[in-house]
Amino acid sequence: MIHQIKPLHKRKKEKRIGRGGKRGTYSGRGIKGQKARAGRKIKSEIKELILRFPKLRGLGFKKPPKEKPEIVNLKKIEEKFNEGEIVSPQTLFEKGMVEGEGKKPPKKVKILGEGNLTKKLIFKDCLFSESARQKIIEAGGKIE
Repeated sequence: MIHQIKPLHKRKKEKRIGRGGKRGTYSGRGIKGQKARAGRKIKSEIKELILRFPKLRGLGFKKPPKEKPEIVNLKKIEEKFNEGEIVSPQTLFEKGMVEGEGKKPPKKVKILGEGNLTKKLIFKDCLFSESARQKIIEAGGKIE
């Protein structure tokens, strides 16, 4: 029966410190200070580090930075693409001109106007600088 179970060994009593006796008044605790007091609590270092950080309004953390688009210049597009081809983040990723997220193409691609464009190309789902937009239209390309 559970109420009849008894331990094999007696419990060892905790040593009561600082109450007179052979060890003296301090009883191995030293004199004064936080460690000599009854019910002492030592602050954790993690809590102190947290308190040092600046407090932010709202959610308590900063918003992640906006994703920057992958950048491609017109001179590179001129080299790699043929007349009438479609230029999109997918095709740029397949030709190794931009880095994606693993096996996926990047979400944003921006085309800059460095270099000249002589071929008629079709551009889809890309961002453009003003100079790139003008050069594409002058070459007879389409922006969709």
